[in-house]
Amino acid sequence: MLKMFLCSVVLIQSNCFSQGILPDTLTKGYNFIQTTVYSAEEDMKLLKLFEGLRVADISDAMDIVGLPNTGLVDPSIHPDWIDEKELTHQFRGIAVTARYVPTQRPDRPAPGQKFSEWEGHFYTAYSHEAFAKLIRPGTVVVIDDVEEKDIGSIGSYNILYWKSLGAVAVVTDATARDTDEIALERVPLYLKKKGRGIRPGRNELESVNRPVEIGGVLVCPGDVVVGDRDGVAVVPRAVAEQVAKVAREILEKDKDARTHLYKQLGLPTDKTVNK
Repeated sequence: MLKMFLCSVVLIQSNCFSQGILPDTLTKGYNFIQTTVYSAEEDMKLLKLFEGLRVADISDAMDIVGLPNTGLVDPSIHPDWIDEKELTHQFRGIAVTARYVPTQRPDRPAPGQKFSEWEGHFYTAYSHEAFAKLIRPGTVVVIDDVEEKDIGSIGSYNILYWKSLGAVAVVTDATARDTDEIALERVPLYLKKKGRGIRPGRNELESVNRPVEIGGVLVCPGDVVVGDRDGVAVVPRAVAEQVAKVAREILEKDKDARTHLYKQLGLPTDKTVNK
């Protein structure tokens, strides 16, 4: 056992030194996956290529470009509400990420401290929303949260505020509350389950715009995220243009084939086939 442990230490040190990273640097924390920054113009140009594309089109295109099973988020993360007429629950956007972790701080006020004071301080100091500063038109807010706890990190007020900043959707691997109101607000929300508790005493913000894992899928800031009733797909930025081109060809062929069947069956066409 000791021999195996020593070998592991040597291997880790070897890898670190081979990358020119000193142990002192690692002690303070080190990001091995760096975040690339893109301009708003670059984002909007890319999103134009994804207009109208479905998760199914993205899935097929990812297979074709050689990335099967790379971007399909676990189907347990699903749309919280469905608009069967106008399909306004669908979205295509650019990821801005945030990661919340379980807190080790007290889960209640100190003796003699007012609850409102403790709650407000916790929100401001620990479980805040610094990522909101990064939201702009076309953003998908992707939140890696504490799945095991009953926390309503997302609610009817903050999700509507993020929409006012330009967010087109919110995706989380955990929970949200106020879901009746969110459905009426028509903000696309994809989540694992309902939550009810407040964030103070339950979680705190660990990082913003760093790579996160959602439903078994790596999401890097700047990736393209697409959602519809089939679920969520994440397209790595490096292959996004190629995937969009292939997916567009798949969608257009599907529209043509279904339009022919609609006419054959005497059915009125709808927005999923109309060009």
